[in-house]
Parts: sequence; C-alpha cells; structure tokens
Amino acid sequence: MATKKVTKIGVLTSGGDAPGMNAAVRALARTALYHGVAVYGVRRGYQGLIEGDIFQMNTTDVANIMQRGGTILKTARSKEFRTPEGRKKAFAQLQQHGIDALALIGGDGTFSGAATFFNEFTIPAIGLPGTIDKDLAGTDFTIGFDTAVNTAVEAIDKIRDTAEAHDRLFIVEVMGRDAGYIALHSGIACGAEEILIPETKTDIEAILQNIDRDNRRKKTVRIIVVAEGDEFGGSSALLHTIKERFPELDVRATVLGHIQRGGAPSCADRVLSSRLGYAAIEALLKGTSQVMVGIINDEIVFTPFAQAVKENSKINNDMLQMIKVLSA
Repeated sequence: MATKKVTKIGVLTSGGDAPGMNAAVRALARTALYHGVAVYGVRRGYQGLIEGDIFQMNTTDVANIMQRGGTILKTARSKEFRTPEGRKKAFAQLQQHGIDALALIGGDGTFSGAATFFNEFTIPAIGLPGTIDKDLAGTDFTIGFDTAVNTAVEAIDKIRDTAEAHDRLFIVEVMGRDAGYIALHSGIACGAEEILIPETKTDIEAILQNIDRDNRRKKTVRIIVVAEGDEFGGSSALLHTIKERFPELDVRATVLGHIQRGGAPSCADRVLSSRLGYAAIEALLKGTSQVMVGIINDEIVFTPFAQAVKENSKINNDMLQMIKVLSA
C-alpha cells in the first residue's frame, strides 16, 4: 500500500510492443494530469529507466496517438535490469527525478521484473497487461490481443483464397512462443482444419491420418494454423513431415511474423486500454499497489504481479473439442 501522496508518476512500456499501448499511455497520462499529478515518460522500458531516458509529459504529448500502433515511449528488453546492479541504477534514477510511483505496460517479463524490483525497493507501482499473447492471469483480454488476432484472421482469409485457387494445403504460423491464443482464436475464426498450440501435445500421426482422410474425400483445400512455440517445431518442421508422407500434395507454409504486432489498434483494444489506464491511476492514487489491473467479466480486478505471471491464462478445453468436431 502507498504510504504517502503520489505526486509524480513514471510511465513506461516494456517487452514486445502491442497495438493499444499508445491508447493506454494516453489514458494513464490524462487521468494522472486530471488529478494534478505530474507524469514522466520513460523511453525504452526498464533500460531507459536505468539510463535516465526520462521526460516530463503533458496533455499535448499524448494527443492524436490512440489510433497509432507501436508505442511513443519506445520499448525494449533489458538484460541489465535482471541484475541487482541494474535495478539499483533504475531506482537511483527514480529518486533523482523525484518519481514516487510507476505505471508499467507490458507482459510476463515486465511483471516478473517488477515483482523482483518492488521487493527490493519501496515504490508504489501498478501494471497494465500489454501483450498480444494473452498469457497473463487476472484478465480476460490483454492489450493488443484483439488487434493481433484480427490481423491474423485477415491474412489467413486471404491465404485461403489462393489455397482454393490452387488446391493447396497451407500451413500458417502465427506468434505465440509460449501461448497459443492467437493460433486458437484465429484458427477457429478461419475454419482451420488443424490448430497446433504449445499448451497441448501435438499428435502428428493423427494430423497425417486426417489429411489422408481428406484426400480420400477429395477435399483439396486445407488450412493448418500453428503457433510458433508448438512442440513439433513450427511450420517448417510440419511442412517437411507432410511433404514426406504425401509427396503428391501441393503444400506451402507462410510465417505471418511481426505484422501481427503492427497496425492501428482495434476498437476493442482502444476501449480496453482506456479503461485499464484510467482504472490504474484511480487505484494507484487510492493506495492500491504492486498489482496488475485487468478486466474479468467486464469488471475491473487487481492481481499481484507474481500471481499474474505464475498462473497464466488457461486454455478453454471446450474450444479444443469444438475444433475437432467442426473440422471433421
């Protein structure tokens, strides 16, 4: 809990960028300024904090940014912040600038670092879930997930068009090193025949049998969506295995890559970011600290940093069963 009145709040974005981060920065800054609290932007996440890349923000700094992808504060992953010496430098910069609270936008790496940092140094802090992977506990959705999924869906729909024109099997690899939510949601939305995610064991023989069954049924167009972190090895390993078993098939692989991180945030992500940013500052000023703010069942909730990272979001088993039924 905060022990004194917050007068200066530092805002940073850390880890991988996610569409909607700018809308969150805007909401944080404007809510704090509304309450008469000074706002300081920290460029390049924890690394910028260590190096003192800090500037005071006003309302014009966050004007006309909520529709933009990326983050005006830049972002980075900091190896130095993982060391006690790096965290000591970061705290010294906060003291030098008179910053007495922090608002952090990021994912599991951001909050893992935060949990360690705030165990070592006493400063109020609150986090916003900013990650396209949707892999944090304590919130139904994370900033950037909806946009990333819609980007993937748009791309897969276009791939299906060309697949149908050439009677091809396409393997589409989407982001998700440790979490398969983008693959799961985009695959369902695009009617994929198979969806491979890190949370489940890949039964390659069952996939090959399904392809053989489709061949006998004269089904010539297939889409397989695979998360980059799937245990089988992603799109390239799957492509090799399928072509080895079915050399007569025209099989192609496409990796969507960083296109999923870019672009204007969706309406859902803009609204989510605005709600979380507003709620974060309101809570911080009332003494709530060392937690991530999220939304569950359309209600604002707070989850300790360590718990948000440790528990992760759970895959819905009903959705996995549904895929088997709908693709049969």
